[in-house]
Amino acid sequence: MLSTVHSSHISPVFVGRRAELTTLGEALCRADAGEPRAVFLGGEAGVGKTRLMQEFLGRAAAGGAVVALGGCVETGGDALPYHPVSAALRSLHRQLGAELLAAIEGQEGELARLLPELGEMDRERPEADGRSRLFELTVRLLERLAAERTLVLALEDLHWADRSTRELLSYLLRALTDSRLLIVATYRADDLHRRHPLRPALAEYERLRTVTRLELPRFDRVEVGRQLAAIRGEAPPEQMLDRVFERSEGNAFFVEELACSILDGSPGGLSDSLRDLLLVRVEALPDEVQRVVRIAAQGGSQVEFRLLATVTGLAEGELIEALRTAVGAAVLQPAEEGESFRFRHALMREAVVGDLLPGERSRLSRRYAEVLEVDPTLVRSEERAGRLAGYWFDARDPAKALPALIAAAAAARGRHAFAEQHHLLERALELWEDTPAELRRQAMRQAVDDGLCPAISPDASGGFVDLLAALTVAARLTGERERALALCKRALRTLEGDSSTSSREGLGSAEAEDVPSGSGDPIRAAWFWTERYQLMRDLSRSDGWDEIAHAQKLVKGLPPSVVHADVLTHAAYWYAVHQPGPTAVETAKEAVELCRMTGAETTGLVAQHTLAWLTIDSGDVEGGLAQARAVCARDPEPGNAHVVLRGYGNLSTALHGLGRYLEAVEVAEKGSGLADRHGLPDTASFIDANLAESLIQLGRLADADDVLERAAGRRGVSLRTQGQIAEQKAELALARGCYDEARRWLKESDRGTTGAYPEPQHTLAMARVAIALAAADGRILDVRSLLDAAVGEAIAPGHQRYVWPLLYEAAAAEARARGLAVAEPGRKAAVELIRKAMKGQPKFVPTWATQALMTETELLTAEGRDAADHWRQAVAAAEQLEAPPLLATARLRFAEVLITHGGPGARRAAGELLRQAEAVARELGTPLQTEIATLAGRARIPLQQNDGEADPPPAPTAALGLTVRERDVLRLVAAGRSNRQIAEELFISPKTASVHVSNILAKLGASGRGEAAAIAHRLGAFDE
Repeated sequence: MLSTVHSSHISPVFVGRRAELTTLGEALCRADAGEPRAVFLGGEAGVGKTRLMQEFLGRAAAGGAVVALGGCVETGGDALPYHPVSAALRSLHRQLGAELLAAIEGQEGELARLLPELGEMDRERPEADGRSRLFELTVRLLERLAAERTLVLALEDLHWADRSTRELLSYLLRALTDSRLLIVATYRADDLHRRHPLRPALAEYERLRTVTRLELPRFDRVEVGRQLAAIRGEAPPEQMLDRVFERSEGNAFFVEELACSILDGSPGGLSDSLRDLLLVRVEALPDEVQRVVRIAAQGGSQVEFRLLATVTGLAEGELIEALRTAVGAAVLQPAEEGESFRFRHALMREAVVGDLLPGERSRLSRRYAEVLEVDPTLVRSEERAGRLAGYWFDARDPAKALPALIAAAAAARGRHAFAEQHHLLERALELWEDTPAELRRQAMRQAVDDGLCPAISPDASGGFVDLLAALTVAARLTGERERALALCKRALRTLEGDSSTSSREGLGSAEAEDVPSGSGDPIRAAWFWTERYQLMRDLSRSDGWDEIAHAQKLVKGLPPSVVHADVLTHAAYWYAVHQPGPTAVETAKEAVELCRMTGAETTGLVAQHTLAWLTIDSGDVEGGLAQARAVCARDPEPGNAHVVLRGYGNLSTALHGLGRYLEAVEVAEKGSGLADRHGLPDTASFIDANLAESLIQLGRLADADDVLERAAGRRGVSLRTQGQIAEQKAELALARGCYDEARRWLKESDRGTTGAYPEPQHTLAMARVAIALAAADGRILDVRSLLDAAVGEAIAPGHQRYVWPLLYEAAAAEARARGLAVAEPGRKAAVELIRKAMKGQPKFVPTWATQALMTETELLTAEGRDAADHWRQAVAAAEQLEAPPLLATARLRFAEVLITHGGPGARRAAGELLRQAEAVARELGTPLQTEIATLAGRARIPLQQNDGEADPPPAPTAALGLTVRERDVLRLVAAGRSNRQIAEELFISPKTASVHVSNILAKLGASGRGEAAAIAHRLGAFDE
């Protein structure tokens, strides 16, 4: 092949760009020190981005860095997903060889989606979790390779990047930590129109502290002079410099083109048209070379030598001479890898393509497609389907293009490039009407065989509906849910119409061929209704019941099928979340059996998870746990890993709900580690949120904090999981008494886990936090409003694990508000509402029974009745649990009752309870510590054990540490007076009243006036 030929028209001297090189050098130094960096070089076409990149990469390599370069392709980029990343990895494979293979040991099948040289790809049906895993494994590979050396990953022409490449790059920028990696990418700034997809991506990247964005300016007159001098070998005359600078306006590429024209002796023949300027050099070539250049331009951004030889029909020697001439004229240049050629500048290729006649372009594209069909080895195997689809599409031949587009979409799906799959299928949809019916059916039957279309039924017709099904899944996986919903509706109009003309209204003729007579195809319709169910939930348009119920009606009475099993699995989940009970259990059992009968193994695991959960809630705790453990015992494989590992999260939260917090922690820690190892960050963070929940109940608050930070710090975490993390951060802040922080996280959790159609498992849990916060502020009326909103007329069965803690918080708030004037009017109704909500709630689990007992005991206290025996029972029950915070609370509340109403010897028993509770509260660092100390101080009970009897308790005023004036102010605060009203009544200034209120809040450790009043009443400060 050819060696690199240097053109006299290209400056051999690198001109200017000192500031930019300095910035790049600083980024390289920081990467070398272990801080990953990224630099994005932008500028107009021809301004010198590539030359700057080459200069910098040369210097980086000379300094010992490993450099890997990959470029985006212009034509058919969507059919070649991950192309620049694949090219860069291929370069690393060549340079590092065995070291790269060692870094990916065991993951070759997955990473083969990016680098086919690694072997066969894993062939499981790819879903969104599969792509997250691919991204995570790519991050880990780069981290390992950049652990001991500096690695520079260079990506050119990012403005042409396919969506999958952009998303992988976004993931890399957020994910890489503690590695010696520098990413440098170039893009054309003048190509970024308002709706260009790279534009918002760059704005997003720029917010990251590790990212620097540079815009290359044009050369000034002095720099243009230096460039011309380097090209000419001598300084240019002033008249020439003025003329070139004026015409080029400092664009480095235009300077070269103008210098080329001048040196070739045509100083006056230049057109003001940019295209004409770019074509001057091409038109100066011999005719046969021009022909080769034009054919190469239509072949794409980069064309293989063998492919070009076959299309041109030239002998090898003739083609080499033509290419040598084109390279010498700086029109073409050898590519960095393989025996391929590309235009020296993309602007020149654009000009050449634009100069082709429409018929000439389609004829050349057809020729490329024909020779590639005859000899597929002319291009790389991973590019073959995409290139062929692009050529046939440009050839304007629907009969050939449609099958090629379908095949390319299947190849893209196999690489988890869902956005590109979606784009290719949309193109196929455009060509559907213009393609002969038999060819359409053949293409879609092949698509079903290749796994591109969902396995809806064994007798796939290979028709229009199958294309819509494939498009629906692709749109959903790329986040285009509105488009997916529209496709669902279109498919259902097609399927559920009848043979009448009116029902076919709006359908094309080819589309109408697929409209069945009568009731349509219930299996396919059920599949689309199930997709619609998921989309409506994701878009918060409904809770999904209408959609999944309709799907159930369609499959009822039909023979077993994969679709039927999927419908019932989703229906069982809906019941489990919204209406647990006998119907839910029966549906889940039927789903498990159908999955077994139809071989829907992964869907069967989901159904088993749901059935296990429902079995536990129905009272068969050990049976349900055994079912859940059986799923987790499966070995995670590429096709089921996301389901098996999420099962660890489900099992851990089930154990948590049963009060088995230690076992829940053990299960969650194992599941989180496995999810990390399998490259499933969202699953790992979902499990970690459950892990933190159990750690909080065990009082291990610092450990919970660490776990939540780990969960939030992972890349690729979904909005829903972020909401769950926020929920647990709110719980943690509440446990620590950081109420403002808890309110902030409570609000944050709404974004991911609630919405227009929230699930009770989230709404009930967060209602409990909101009630606890209102109670801490002494806002008893808000407590009642929140309770009424949470329980309404009734609480659906099966949510007792969330209901009992909620009811306890509400009951405790009522008990602590006793004595407050504002609380008296509605107390009876509030207590009745709580007792009504308690009826029918299961108590067969010790934790639930204890919470129920504590709730009833608080209600007795709120009513002013003797609750000592109930508290004694509650403490005994709590001592059998794995919940130190709950036990400390029970001991504190029992001690209060003994101090206030106890008989002889009650103070000694109260002292022991307070000391036990204080020891736990001090270790946990919870707000209980302040309450315990206040109560002990009031009762003159030492928190350190004494041998003798303590002195008699002081007056409540002294116990609270308040002055006489502060006591008077507190009494008025409890009566609901404002600072001005207090000042008038006590004959002091409003400012003095404000100071007294501030001092009182500080002494009582209260967050507001309401809480201060509640503390005073609860501790008997006004009993005198």
